[in-house]
Amino acid sequence: MTAPHDALPAASLTPSVEALVSLLKRRSTVVLTGAGCSTESGIPDYRGPGTRARARNPIQHREFLTRPEVRARYWARSLMGWPRFSSARPNAAHAALATLEQAGHVRGLITQNVDRLHHAAGSSRVIELHGALARVRCLACGAQESREALQARLLALNPGFSHEVLALRPDGDADLTSEQLSSFQVPACLACGGTLKPDVVFFGDNVPVPTVESAFALLEEGDALLVVGSSLAIFSGYRFLVRASERRMPIAILNLGECRGVELADVHLEARAGDALPRLAAALALR
Repeated sequence: MTAPHDALPAASLTPSVEALVSLLKRRSTVVLTGAGCSTESGIPDYRGPGTRARARNPIQHREFLTRPEVRARYWARSLMGWPRFSSARPNAAHAALATLEQAGHVRGLITQNVDRLHHAAGSSRVIELHGALARVRCLACGAQESREALQARLLALNPGFSHEVLALRPDGDADLTSEQLSSFQVPACLACGGTLKPDVVFFGDNVPVPTVESAFALLEEGDALLVVGSSLAIFSGYRFLVRASERRMPIAILNLGECRGVELADVHLEARAGDALPRLAAALALR
């Protein structure tokens, strides 16, 4: 893997990044990442600066389960958004976190993201709280299919479907018009004919208990927590900040915009992850 940064002299560090380095040096850090870690790869977030000004209506779990028209809307939008979403590449933040793990500074990652960019960057210990869009699962029999294979079936069932993407969305789907959705055909499970769902946690659903337990176990192995690119607005991520505070672990938060729980952090840095993390990795390599 190509190094994500050149060595940076200590003098190039801002006081806030220096505080981050001082907090995390000689500690085994567990990292919690959110959508702000992937925005520099072209994947939009829900709560970053300026996002609230744009209409965001994420798929709700119960509606997906109970309403065929909602499933059709999701898969139609997903057909449009998948090529751009799947072509996203890791940015400097992902690369720096992989470097920190390989150097022994990071124990592992807990991510709220569903884009698999941490894996692509070279991180080896990644717990995906909300699953991954690369997988599709049947709600009836549990059979799995790759999202790439499903894309081919979606295209075959909808050969005349317009491929003009209006706007990519954080879930890897896209905004569409009512006319584009009127005749859309949804593929069924190849094994049993059941309903297919992306293997992710939609809004209103719960993170699987084994996943939560694995994430808490990883947190117990570390002696510092670094939050990167998460507003911590939803409980699935915020609970790890609370647990770290209860354990009196040093806590650092690196995020742009509003962030829940900053009063619990020892260091709070408002900066782009792709700028600050390579500097952190370079500085820790020299100490």
